[in-house]
Amino acid sequence: MVPVADKAAGNISQKFYKMKKIIFLYLLTGITLIASLKAQSNTGNTTTEFKVFGACEMCKARIEDALKIKGVKKAEWDVDTKQLKIEYNPLQVTLEKIQNRILAAGHDLENKKAKDIIYKQLPECCHYREMNAMMQDIQKESPIKNITGTSLPSLGTVIPNTVVKGLVAEEDTRGKFNPLPNASVYWLGTQKGVVTDSSGIFSIQHDGVHSRLVIGYTGYVSDTVTVTDLKELKIVLASNKHLKEVTVTGRQRASYISTISPIRTEVMTGKELLKAACCNLSESFETNPSVDVSYNDAVTGSKQIQLLGLNGNYTQLTVENLPGPRGIATPLGLNSIAGPWIESIQLTKGVGSVANGFESIAGQINVELKKPEASEKLLANIYQNDFGKTDLNLNLSQKIGKKWWSGLLLHDDFLYNKNLDENKDGFRDLPTGNLFSAENRYKYADEKGLLAQFGIKILADDKTGGETAFDPSKDKLGNQHYGLGIRTERYEGFAKIGYVFPQKKYKSIGLQLSAVSHRQNSFFGQTVYDAKQGGFYANLIYQSIISTTEHKFRTGISFQYDSYNEQFNITNFRRKESVPGAFFEYTFTPSENFSAVTGIRVDHNSLFGVFVTPRLNLRYEPVKGTVFRFSAGRGQRTANIFAENTSVFVSARNVNILSSGTGGAYGLQPEVAWNKGISLDQKFSAFGRDAMFSLDFFRNDFTSQVVVDMETPGAVKFYNLAGRSFSNSFQAEMSSMPFPRFEMKWAYRFFDVKTTYSGQLVSRPYVSPHRAFLSMDYTTVDNWKFDFTLTYNGPKRVPSTATNPPPYRQENNSPSFFLVNAQVSKTIGKHVPVDLYIGVENLGNFFQPVSIVAANQPFSPYFDASMVWGPVTGRMLYAGWRMKIK
Repeated sequence: MVPVADKAAGNISQKFYKMKKIIFLYLLTGITLIASLKAQSNTGNTTTEFKVFGACEMCKARIEDALKIKGVKKAEWDVDTKQLKIEYNPLQVTLEKIQNRILAAGHDLENKKAKDIIYKQLPECCHYREMNAMMQDIQKESPIKNITGTSLPSLGTVIPNTVVKGLVAEEDTRGKFNPLPNASVYWLGTQKGVVTDSSGIFSIQHDGVHSRLVIGYTGYVSDTVTVTDLKELKIVLASNKHLKEVTVTGRQRASYISTISPIRTEVMTGKELLKAACCNLSESFETNPSVDVSYNDAVTGSKQIQLLGLNGNYTQLTVENLPGPRGIATPLGLNSIAGPWIESIQLTKGVGSVANGFESIAGQINVELKKPEASEKLLANIYQNDFGKTDLNLNLSQKIGKKWWSGLLLHDDFLYNKNLDENKDGFRDLPTGNLFSAENRYKYADEKGLLAQFGIKILADDKTGGETAFDPSKDKLGNQHYGLGIRTERYEGFAKIGYVFPQKKYKSIGLQLSAVSHRQNSFFGQTVYDAKQGGFYANLIYQSIISTTEHKFRTGISFQYDSYNEQFNITNFRRKESVPGAFFEYTFTPSENFSAVTGIRVDHNSLFGVFVTPRLNLRYEPVKGTVFRFSAGRGQRTANIFAENTSVFVSARNVNILSSGTGGAYGLQPEVAWNKGISLDQKFSAFGRDAMFSLDFFRNDFTSQVVVDMETPGAVKFYNLAGRSFSNSFQAEMSSMPFPRFEMKWAYRFFDVKTTYSGQLVSRPYVSPHRAFLSMDYTTVDNWKFDFTLTYNGPKRVPSTATNPPPYRQENNSPSFFLVNAQVSKTIGKHVPVDLYIGVENLGNFFQPVSIVAANQPFSPYFDASMVWGPVTGRMLYAGWRMKIK
């Protein structure tokens, strides 16, 4: 047996305590250096201000970019006031030359106009002349003074066959208003509607019958306004805030599905993540009906997800579209990303874009972390539960000059209660130990279209589990008390560099880079598993149009490299895998009702040769509010049989790898599947408010798969599929708002998942065919929030234990059960808001009564802690405190 590197692993904690200090010094040094480069002299300069006409942020970038000339020290144009402030040296450049530069860029001055031929070449959203003309026409018809609606006219008589004009805009975090293109505007109870143009402006005919106008936009709850004066301009603000003087307000949904994108993606916003404690990524899906989260086993504390009835390793996990925890890090993955770090989560069922790689089979989960330029200056979070677990989080962000931002994310959690044993089987329900992680990142953005992000991440995790009487200093690898230890250290670096062509915003080029070093030293009873992984990823993407924006494309090249060194007891498994590839993706959007994305990529795997990945996504909206989507494509991945099945380590099962030949990974072939899916998203009105009903069906067919066969007690076999393997997934979901600030979501899901085990096609174990979901969320006007989630899980098939002695046998099917989670929170303070929250998980206190087979004989051939079909812990109470400084 190969000895474990105890000394090196034991020094992990000391290393990372030093790293905490280093990262703070690194941040401070970076800020100081950039600040020093910013310093400059302003001697001899002149400051002036005048009006320049424009419409949007693109206009701002164009105007300021035009003045990047010798002699102009500073130029700032305000989108709202249209005022340009400049600081220049009159000895180097004249004011007339400055103004001529602005005119040449296509922007009018108060006393001079840009040439029409230049103006017409501007993007539609920058056509300020038309917008100004419309505003002047509306001002003549209505005494509304400005965009805040501070002076509304008296209500008059409805006049048939006239036109209602309006502007839909959103308020950003700085209080500025930006137009919302493609917002829906229609008469309640009809299909008569329009969408706003690129400037957020709409014009809708009235028939003299209907008087309630519905305004909707993706990601916001639609609302209605009663129109009593059809000449009145309605200014609609889709904002997170409720402004009393505004005619209509929109409130952002906690989660939503974009109706515009041809790829069906559900976005879980930060608001959704606050409905539960969400200490880490795995807990972020407790309020989502599409994703199941469960423990891998009864002792390691690691969790896995299920999507479309398939294990989480078939779902591509990315962090900001870069590879997330994968390979050796698979069992750690969901626990390694702290909840307070997460800005949003994008969940895609089925195949996604070829630009993101070839590994997604069931779908993709992309996690967006908080960005320093858009997040709070400070977020502090303290969490404590009655099991004894504590979480500490600190997020910091800082703007450095005009072009730089810096962010620091820190997380530390620890549990030292080794007597947590609710089913009284003598084993700890959760491992004890400490996990520390940190990320330091920087962003650069200038007015010329150059963007850059880069940063580092570190993680140190030290876990001890097993029997409550286990003492690692005395019992490690012995046969007196069963125990386990998992020590992990992980380093990551990433960078993104992009350039957007200033005069052609549709054209851009970007480079994504990441590198990782991951080491794990572990033991499970008398089994040793040590592993190392090194990886590098690069992805170069270029996107543009063909003639018009109806025809868009993305193309690029990618490279992925992984090096693995695994030691399982006395057997060593080594491999190096490199995958260079190229891709092309074409998007066709002939109208607002139809869009298609078709893509293909060709890759060469150093172990398996060349393979092709085609993918297709279609969207069709026959009538407003009814969206059909279809997707189909291929996915391929390499199975990491030990890291993805650590539950076999906590059992007495003999491991058998039935190799299909030499080469490959463990002598096994890659996993390949074809995914097909169809969905319907239907918007409608319920209780006088916006609601949505969704249906989706997905099918996966494996042409090659690594089968994990645990159908024989005391053994686990890994072999290539010889027969059929498929999954069918159907889900129905409805969300509505019965009354203001009260949201409800219902869902039902059905799975039919089968695999051929030793020549027999049977249902996959631990997959519940039936699942139902209900969530209710209510927010009071004084910032009390109440969140409630109920989940029903149907029976699951359990692998046979028929040959075990009677005391160590399990039922062939688990019972059905309900899980209830609830949380109450209160926000206090205005300038520095503080959230106080308390909650309960598993309110009904249901847990699997026998989660470990032969727990009283852990070194017998019948011991098995992998047969988990339900919760391994009972009711858990928690409380926390969260403070934000914006």
